[in-house]
Amino acid sequence: MPEPLKNLYSTELVESLSEQVKDLYSDFDEGGFVACVIDEQWESKELKGRMMHISESLNIFLPIEYSETVKILMKIASRYSGFQYMFFPGFVEIYGLDEFDISVEAMEHLTQYSSSEFAVRPFIKKYSHQMMAQMELWAESENHHVRRLSSEGCRPRLPWAMALPEFKKDPGPIMQILEKLKNDGSEYVSRSVANNLNDISKDNPQVVIEVANNWLGDNQQTDWVVKHACRTLLKQGNTEIMELFGFTKPNHIKIGKLKSQRSVEMGENLDFSFIIETKSNKLGKLRVEYLMEFVKKNGSLSRKVFMISESDIDSKSKAVTKSHSFKKISTRKYYAGNHKIIVIVNGQEMASTEFLLNEKS
Repeated sequence: MPEPLKNLYSTELVESLSEQVKDLYSDFDEGGFVACVIDEQWESKELKGRMMHISESLNIFLPIEYSETVKILMKIASRYSGFQYMFFPGFVEIYGLDEFDISVEAMEHLTQYSSSEFAVRPFIKKYSHQMMAQMELWAESENHHVRRLSSEGCRPRLPWAMALPEFKKDPGPIMQILEKLKNDGSEYVSRSVANNLNDISKDNPQVVIEVANNWLGDNQQTDWVVKHACRTLLKQGNTEIMELFGFTKPNHIKIGKLKSQRSVEMGENLDFSFIIETKSNKLGKLRVEYLMEFVKKNGSLSRKVFMISESDIDSKSKAVTKSHSFKKISTRKYYAGNHKIIVIVNGQEMASTEFLLNEKS
């Protein structure tokens, strides 16, 4: 098992931070701060819990004006780099909501060394028009970390972050920012734009379909953004998006010889295979996926689509072999019972077979 991300918040990191604060604020109690952070509840705290606990502990041991504390933290933050240092903007998120100008300046600075994507969201909720206007300005920044913040910070469904339900209802204000960033030369920024659009597609698919039609074909950059932004719509088999990318209805396609193991144990791989066939001259442009129907704890089913391939196939048939791992992962819990594999071609369910998932003996 990989090391849990929360362990990035080590005793060594906290001690290093304590030394840096002491360097700039002579009254700082290094030992008291470390003991406050690494308390009895520390081991039970997850990633974001540890992050915010450090921010809260800084506030306890820096009993000075918010503006003065922020100046100290801005200087220290420039000595570190990595997302684990998001407790710096976390301090702004918790304690700076009533200090708009100071906090905006701080978030712009701090995001260059970690990310202010969580911190900015309470400001969007409280100062909606003012904050979104600021983020439009950030979209024109010379610093790619700041430009990314203008997109990432307003994602409607940013993981682990405060919800922004107003943008699930109306993503219009976001689109003004994304239009400015659609040709950004930084992959870091472009990926955020695509992820933002993918978020929007889950609540407002027609908005993203319109964007895809308008942006696709402009240049290689926007083509990549659009394709990555439409990944949920493609997995859903959205007809307009499928046709936009050249994946027509697979009326000429048949799936033959779909085979899988009859049963598989937890922790093992399930092997399956099938043949894609056509009576036409060639198979053509195909997006081939499989849908796994998982048994849930209560006996109902959950569905998840997995990619196999995208290609333009000149031949009249193609053999496909695939394995699906049932090794333990943090994002899904498996339960014993009858499961189903469904082969999908260009968004259409074509063939299926069942197998039994067993508890490991």
